[in-house]
Amino acid sequence: MSIQEFLYMGGYGFYVWTSYGLTLIVLIANIVVPVIQRKQFLRQQVRKQKRQA
Repeated sequence: MSIQEFLYMGGYGFYVWTSYGLTLIVLIANIVVPVIQRKQFLRQQVRKQKRQA
């Protein structure tokens, strides 16, 4: 089995690799988005504390 055959996957390679790619994007987004939201939330809380002080 060559690498080309492995990537082609009997004619289904496009669908398989697209599915893997989309899954990877979703998994990365599930890690990155909460981190960004947490940073934004903490910045907002700091600004709110400064306004109240």
